[in-house]
Amino acid sequence: MRLIHAAAAAILSMSLGLPFASCNKAAEPNTLVILHTNDTHSQIEPDAKDAGGVMRRKAVIDSIRGAEKNVLLVDAGDAVQGTLYFYLYGGEVEQEIMNILGVEERILGNHEFDNGIDSLAAMWKLSNAEKLASNYNLDDTPLAGMFKPYSIKEYGGKKIGLIGINLDPEGIITPGNYDGLKFEPIIATANVMAEKLKKEEGVDAVIALSHIGYNPSPLVGDSALAVNSRNIDIIIGGHSHDVIDPKTPQGAARSRLTNLDGKEVLVVQTGKAGRKLGKIEINLDSLGLGGRPAYELIDIDSRYDGKTDPVLEAKINKYKHGVDSLMTLWVGSTERELKNSEPEMLNIFSDWIYERGSELAPGVDLSIANKGGLRADLPEGKFSKGQIINILPFRNYVTVIDVKGSDLRSVFDVMAKTDGNGVSRNVSVTYDTIGGRENYAARDILISGQPLNDNKTYRVATIDYLAKGGDYMRGLTKGELVKESPNAVFDDLLFYLTEGKGKNKPFAGERDNRWNIAK
Repeated sequence: MRLIHAAAAAILSMSLGLPFASCNKAAEPNTLVILHTNDTHSQIEPDAKDAGGVMRRKAVIDSIRGAEKNVLLVDAGDAVQGTLYFYLYGGEVEQEIMNILGVEERILGNHEFDNGIDSLAAMWKLSNAEKLASNYNLDDTPLAGMFKPYSIKEYGGKKIGLIGINLDPEGIITPGNYDGLKFEPIIATANVMAEKLKKEEGVDAVIALSHIGYNPSPLVGDSALAVNSRNIDIIIGGHSHDVIDPKTPQGAARSRLTNLDGKEVLVVQTGKAGRKLGKIEINLDSLGLGGRPAYELIDIDSRYDGKTDPVLEAKINKYKHGVDSLMTLWVGSTERELKNSEPEMLNIFSDWIYERGSELAPGVDLSIANKGGLRADLPEGKFSKGQIINILPFRNYVTVIDVKGSDLRSVFDVMAKTDGNGVSRNVSVTYDTIGGRENYAARDILISGQPLNDNKTYRVATIDYLAKGGDYMRGLTKGELVKESPNAVFDDLLFYLTEGKGKNKPFAGERDNRWNIAK
């Protein structure tokens, strides 16, 4: 019967232009196929470069499910935040779509907390998936009772244990958005849970779903967890948006690490925005005998436009009108494409924060912004209100604080570890890149042509997320609040473009890099 079903699935897949088991032969009957996503960030439709899209993803998932006996679909966090679907509907769309896709196991990402823990609890009550949190104690939060420390599933007579490992919320999740949550150390907790699963529960393999990043030095990421672990066989990661592609030499090396017992750990991650789907194949008969899981990434693109799921289509259409109305409300233009990964957009944003901060309070000395706050590109030509919100989707507020120079210096050191962040045009920084990234440090900091003075108090325009220590800029928390805008950042910027100083002006900035590596 299985061979007949597999052949039928292959014929159906070819007639629809879909891959049969991801362009590979069907796995052996006693194989478990794990499909995984991470950091899909509310990308319901294909992105601006026509990559991704949940309809295409479902076509691939359905094709593989039709060809394989044992399929497990999991998600490693940050399913929300980044498009108008989250801005308008607060996470409801993503939960309903993940139910339709049939996600079975999920963990939290840091952006799940963006609207606060009460909103998070309300949204995750809509999710049908099993929810894992091994190193978060949620008993004193609205999420109490919703999460399990581990899960055990059985396929082909073998038991598979799953755990959920999350990052330390301090320094990355806004204070007040995770009240009551108790964080437990990553490596110690993961090893305790994995040992319990192997020795007490008798599982044959342990899979860690993680949202800690691949190598967020000096913090603990998937690579550090892998080499300092015992009993964990596979780590399915998220947070850092790494594309770990086994077809490349670098990806192959990054995906196969050795644990404390000299055993191989498979470490995987798919990037972001649902542009790729991860696929792991485990030969269940080889578990405990040195079997090596196979791993590949599947590009989610226009090849899979031939099949439409009516249930999923109806769900998307329920919300799409509100998104489309904002995406066609034109508010300005740009002379050239602005990419969120390049200095020009960050410079524009930083200089505008300086200008907006100066409107709020006199005597602003400089501004500081964060690269991670910019989430989308802006195409050349006219742009819409929806596109601006997609670039700046977070409900942050322009904030002016007074900060002592010595505390500000520590903030520049933190920013150096990410090869710089946003600063206003009157700031220039040279930084050292000697040793590992944890040793990167700002060396020459000039503000309006003058060296940073540790004993001087500087007036800094920034956003409230950073002022509260976000992105590990703890030095800013020692500042004194001067003034905060009553409007969210995207609303202030939209006013600037439609009614303020930016009205009828091309949206453009300087391409210079304000951070320079020491020679």
